[in-house]
Amino acid sequence: MIEKTLEMLAMLNQAHIAKHMRSLALPEQRALAKQIAALDLTVLSLTDTCCKRGSFAPPSAVSKDEIRANAARFRQTGISAIRAGKVGAVLLAGGQGTRLGFDRPKGMYNMGQTRELSIFECLMNNLMEVTREADAWVPLFIMTSVENGEQTQRFFEEHDYFGYSRDNVWFFEQEELPTVDKSGKLMLADRGRILTAPNGNGGWYASMERAGMLKVLHDTKIEWLNVFAVDNVLQRIADPCFIGAVIESGKRSGAKVVAKAAPEEKVGVLCMENGKPSIIEYFEMSPEMAEQRDENGELTYRYGVILNYLFRTDRLDRSLHTKLPLHRAYKKIRYMTPDGKMVLPEAPNAYKFETLALDMVKLQDDCLAYEVDRRHEFAPVKNKEGVDSVDTARALLRLNGITL
Repeated sequence: MIEKTLEMLAMLNQAHIAKHMRSLALPEQRALAKQIAALDLTVLSLTDTCCKRGSFAPPSAVSKDEIRANAARFRQTGISAIRAGKVGAVLLAGGQGTRLGFDRPKGMYNMGQTRELSIFECLMNNLMEVTREADAWVPLFIMTSVENGEQTQRFFEEHDYFGYSRDNVWFFEQEELPTVDKSGKLMLADRGRILTAPNGNGGWYASMERAGMLKVLHDTKIEWLNVFAVDNVLQRIADPCFIGAVIESGKRSGAKVVAKAAPEEKVGVLCMENGKPSIIEYFEMSPEMAEQRDENGELTYRYGVILNYLFRTDRLDRSLHTKLPLHRAYKKIRYMTPDGKMVLPEAPNAYKFETLALDMVKLQDDCLAYEVDRRHEFAPVKNKEGVDSVDTARALLRLNGITL
């Protein structure tokens, strides 16, 4: 295995890793060869490409007014689905709190000021509201990373799962992909390991499959999965009204959206592209498209996504046969030099490869845009200060009656 790995590295123009590998003791060589054999090295040939976009149109949506008018019916439909065991939830929690100046899992960050109130606790409290109303547990799958998985599980155990049923919580790890420097060269995490990074939030279902979680889905006959991100402390999980609206619409997926605060707001927008649901990123929109307005004076492309989606599991099973595109992201990543020196760069220095949840939306035949009030459901914690920061999220928590 070692010799085959050395030959492969030479063929892939990674002679520096082959040279380093030869300098290791035999047990370390075997371990490194085993890791390399398990990596998807097709990323080494990935280059930046300009994907031609199609013809855009605004999506059909259920507005806040329509939701209020039909809330009782939507809610009952959703509660019935939850009680029947048809709904599960997936928390995407593979990230670290680096941008917050916090070197542990992001979900462990304390939002409290007079008491401890982690992001994880905020989310679990939101989910508990639903389970109390439905008088039924929602199976919860938590995606961690190689880096933060152990800490995350221990944190949940130390906090007694925040009152949730631990028999209805499963942890699984996100797939890792190798990182490369500006020249396309593999990098070292330590003497005996190639540097890798989580493969983005689009790989969650494939990661569930690799971890054996799909057996749980199929055995329990879960038909819908609500997927949500860790960094929105007001995220409503397994929201019965949302679930009911999607089910009654007859569509195969749904996305919670908020009306954009301004044309230039930096959020992806739900739209239709060549007749299929899609998301266009803010930086892809021309000024004319971003500022276009309908006959009511509202932005034509106004529905910003908040990474809270509802998918049918049978459609997700089909998506496993489709390879999602990989996107290159230029990041600041710590690495080890072949001579054993750890380097913490001050500027971006390497590419990581990511799949995106928005590409999962593109695989659906249709998607219901479900508008929510951003004051009550959108408090992202992305930055230490400024826009979408700890302070802005705390202000919204207080607005919603949460004691900090």
